[in-house]
Amino acid sequence: MNKILLVLLISLSTFAAPKVLFLGDSLTAGYGIDPEKAYPNLVKDILKKDGIKIEVMNASISGSTSASAISRLKWSLRGKPDVMLLALGANDGLRGIKLHSTKENLKNAIKLAKSKGVKVILAGMQIPPNYSPEYTKEFQKMFPDLKKEEGVTLLPFLLKDVAGQRQYNIDDGIHPNEEGHKIIAKTVAPFIRKAL
Repeated sequence: MNKILLVLLISLSTFAAPKVLFLGDSLTAGYGIDPEKAYPNLVKDILKKDGIKIEVMNASISGSTSASAISRLKWSLRGKPDVMLLALGANDGLRGIKLHSTKENLKNAIKLAKSKGVKVILAGMQIPPNYSPEYTKEFQKMFPDLKKEEGVTLLPFLLKDVAGQRQYNIDDGIHPNEEGHKIIAKTVAPFIRKAL
């Protein structure tokens, strides 16, 4: 009886859906829309159509900067994620936080996740051009540099085809609307699929 139960438990764990952790800010939390319609859940739906089941762990908080990455990641690691999409840094840039601080925060989060066997996808961010050209350029360059230094997968720009497009953002012109989140989900899904 005990052997049968053990085999059953092993079988069930083998077929458990992989867990994908989304660690981000308002862009990933779904600010301004129903959180259920934010891109992490839409990615789950896209992959489900391809026969791939995932469990979404969305640990994103509106207004958060990279400074909160480690504390939130430590908490989220209790759920034993298999993959993490790290989508932080946008608020750092908008607040003009020193780039070396942002980079160090992201690097520490990447290192911690990797040390626990979590595959990391780093989402590249960009900031509006009204900041100094040097800061804007260095901010954008930070993400490919982290990819190279830490050996993680880079999704070049989370808001590809959405940023600056009025029809895909809510009235503030910064946060994606439901249609915008659908586009982001299509951008993100192939990276999650490949990581799995």
